[in-house]
Amino acid sequence: MSFNLYWLQCGGCGGDTWSLLNAESPDMIEFFSLLNIELLWHPNLSCISMKAQEELNHRLLSGVQKLDILCIEGSIIRGPGGTGMYDEAYGKPKKDLVAALARKASYVLAVGTCASFGGIGADGEIEATGVQFLKWEKGGFLGSDFRSASGLPVVNLPGCPCHCDVITGTLSLMVSGTPLELSEYNTPLEWYGMMVHQGCTRNEYHEYRVEDKKFGEKGCMFFHLGCHGPLAHGSCNKILWNRRSSKTRAGIPCFGCTRPDFPQHYPFFETRNIEGIPIELPDGVSRAHYLAYKGMAAAAAPERLKRRETEI
Repeated sequence: MSFNLYWLQCGGCGGDTWSLLNAESPDMIEFFSLLNIELLWHPNLSCISMKAQEELNHRLLSGVQKLDILCIEGSIIRGPGGTGMYDEAYGKPKKDLVAALARKASYVLAVGTCASFGGIGADGEIEATGVQFLKWEKGGFLGSDFRSASGLPVVNLPGCPCHCDVITGTLSLMVSGTPLELSEYNTPLEWYGMMVHQGCTRNEYHEYRVEDKKFGEKGCMFFHLGCHGPLAHGSCNKILWNRRSSKTRAGIPCFGCTRPDFPQHYPFFETRNIEGIPIELPDGVSRAHYLAYKGMAAAAAPERLKRRETEI
C-alpha cells in the first residue's frame, strides 16, 4: 500500500526541512522508499513547474487524487487584517490552500514550533498562528474542533527545528496504522511525554542545587542561566542531535523551543526570579515544596559535586 505526502511551506525558515534532510539509518530517500511514501510536493525538493503544481492541487482538492498526509511547516500568516495576503500562492492567500488541503487529508502534521503554536510572528503584525493552536490556546487557524479524515486533530511536532527522528517516527506510526497517543497540546507522547531535563547529564547538579552562574562550568543552568530543561517537554536528551549531543550536554541552556510560548519575550540566558526563587518552577513541583527542599538539597550536596566532579 502506498501513501502520498504533500509538504507545504508557510511562514517559517525551512529549518524543519533541513532537519529532515539530516535523517540517517535510513536517510530520507530510503525512508520514503521503505514506507512506500510518494512525495507529491515539497518546495525545496520537487522539480515540477508551477502549472504542474496547480494541476496537482486541483486533483487533490477535487478528490480525483487522494491526499494521505499533509505536512505544514511554518506558521499560518493571516495578516494584514485577516486577509492572509502577506503569504500568498498563485495570487491567493496560502492560508486558504492550507484549509482546503487539510479538509482532504487523512493526516495533518504541524512540523516545527511555528506550525504547531505560531512561533515567531505570533504576537506581531503578520498575525501568525499555529495550524490548530495559538501558543497555549487551542483553536489556532483550523479551529479546536477540526479533525482530519483519520479522526485525529492536527498532530503537532514542535521544535526549532523538530528533530528528524521525531518526524520520521511519527510518519512511520501513521502509515503503519499504529494509534498515536497525544498530549493536551496534540504532541505525540512517544517523544514529548518527557521533559528535556530527563536524561540531562547535569541532573545530579540540579537535584543538589549546585548552580552555574557563568558559562563554562559543569553545574545546573536552570537557576541562573535560563535553562528550560525542567520546563519544556521534548526528547533532546533521549534521541540526541547528530546522535551524540544536546544543548545541555554542550553547556548551553535549553531554550524551551518546544514550548507553545517560544520564543519568549524575556532574555534567553537569564532565569527570571523573585528574591532568588525562579518564577517558573520545574514541571510538577509546587512552590511550597520547592522552598522547603532547596535549602536542604544545597546543604546536602556532596563535595565532589561542589568541585564539579561527576565521577566518584
